[in-house]
Amino acid sequence: MFSKLRRQPDAGLIGALLLSYAVMVLAGALGWVIPFALAGLAAIGGELTLLRRPAGAELLEKAGIGQLHRHLARDLAVVLLIVTALRPGPTALVLVLLLPAVLLALALGTGVLARLGERGAAAVAFVRNIDLGGSSGAPRPPAWAVAVEGERLPLLNLLLVPAAVVAVLADEVAPVVLTAAVTLVAGALVAAVLALTWLRGRGRATSALPVVQSWLAREQPDLALYFAGPVKDVYQANMWLAPVEATGRRAVVLMRQEEAFRALADTRLPVVCVPAGTDFMNLELGSLRAALYVANVGANIHLLREPGVKHVFVGHGDSDKQASVNPYSKVYDEVWVAGPAGRERYALSGVGVLDRDIVEIGRPQLAGVHTFGSAATDRPFTVLYAPTWEGWLEEEVYHTSVVLMGERIVAGLIATPGVRVIYKPHPLTGSRSAKARSVNDRIVRRIRAAGGQTDATSLTGRAHLVVTGRAPGLFDCFNQTDLLVSDISSVVSDFMQSQRPYVVANPAGLPEDEFRRRYPTARAAYLLGADCGELAKIVAVTRAGDDPMTEARRELKTYLLGPDEPNPMDRFRAEVDRLCG
Repeated sequence: MFSKLRRQPDAGLIGALLLSYAVMVLAGALGWVIPFALAGLAAIGGELTLLRRPAGAELLEKAGIGQLHRHLARDLAVVLLIVTALRPGPTALVLVLLLPAVLLALALGTGVLARLGERGAAAVAFVRNIDLGGSSGAPRPPAWAVAVEGERLPLLNLLLVPAAVVAVLADEVAPVVLTAAVTLVAGALVAAVLALTWLRGRGRATSALPVVQSWLAREQPDLALYFAGPVKDVYQANMWLAPVEATGRRAVVLMRQEEAFRALADTRLPVVCVPAGTDFMNLELGSLRAALYVANVGANIHLLREPGVKHVFVGHGDSDKQASVNPYSKVYDEVWVAGPAGRERYALSGVGVLDRDIVEIGRPQLAGVHTFGSAATDRPFTVLYAPTWEGWLEEEVYHTSVVLMGERIVAGLIATPGVRVIYKPHPLTGSRSAKARSVNDRIVRRIRAAGGQTDATSLTGRAHLVVTGRAPGLFDCFNQTDLLVSDISSVVSDFMQSQRPYVVANPAGLPEDEFRRRYPTARAAYLLGADCGELAKIVAVTRAGDDPMTEARRELKTYLLGPDEPNPMDRFRAEVDRLCG
């Protein structure tokens, strides 16, 4: 476990946090207020940082050093310091010992109340664009109460650390007693809110599901877009909303996580989110004829078990990444890809997807991407840097260009007169790698220092931009781009629709022929080595319009995205109609 801990991105943070608690306990036992204060400050900072680093907190839980254990260590250190340094009387000593203990008891109670509430709330279907006739199911507690219930509630006692330091310096136990009383009142308020919510919701837990079932029986949807992933991956579902809506079918979006449901982009499609697997499997979905899956996740099984449905994997973009030929794809009746490249990928991978089950539909999402020279431009020469993320595996050090090349790429572009940079990192950048997160932050600061906008909501103007929100979208950025710099990802395949020049990073330094053979999407690309030495020349050539890769891009577009006619939306609609009848 500890060898694994050393390899984690948050290992330094975890080590510092554990050391700070050890120093707090020792300093408390010896009555050393200054070391206690410094260690306490480090512990508070570490705990607040862990709230934003769920991976580090999860690792501590697995190591048996969860929140509750750390709370006990902190409160023990506070009590030791007060007893050793102030030697309080019997009444004060009882209060110092009792008040933090009562808050811990309240924490356990609020955890139980929250779980009781979730039993009712989990049975509620969250819906959008569907009239439930006033049925809302069980009431839900306020978000602020949910945020601090259970093992998170004793975080309030972080305030005891500075209170203990003040008490020792003032030679008076009152600051600790008063602070503990205030946190206890706050904890009691949380417990009261959760208890009232649970009492109000008893007997109403399942009222929404029958109404949703009635809607399904009445409307008889025949097409489902299914997404069971977390909120961080909701962009995968967003890209299919418009194409599904454009089919004109009686379609429904089926989701499984409330946070992802809340973050789903605007759509006129009816949306149903049923988090609990048993509740979802109890829905009668007999009217469905086809289900489209945008990602391979375990909860797909809850719909895959429906025998009368044609199950189709549509994914969230074709690329040369290994994820584009996942062996999981064997479970689907059909796999829809953009063009011949997708079909060839599966044939070469040998993962068991049969050629007869592959259908080429193009990329219906790309209808709004302007082709090269189709629109007049009155803006600076614009370079879009849209790298992929660091990937799931620690060994994939060359998965993204951000860590090894990102700063050099952005610095070189900013230093080129007359060039505007749009930086749009992958939504998951930095979610696994602390290095990627740190480099991403430095790139953003560099763009800000160059006068750029780091929270851009519009692509107009001449300033450098950082685009991270839902809007502007990636395809909006394509229409403002003269040159793309990216990695091996579906961004490259989709950008091929524009027929504009593009650069693919080669951080591993593979020989050019080997790189293009291994990654067919790079066949018409300018390649960029880890030192970025070719960047200035590439910008100069493409900016002058003397682009030798034009014909290669035209040929590659057909290979990656399929023919222009019939157009992808018509092909997508025809395939949906074939399955739905």
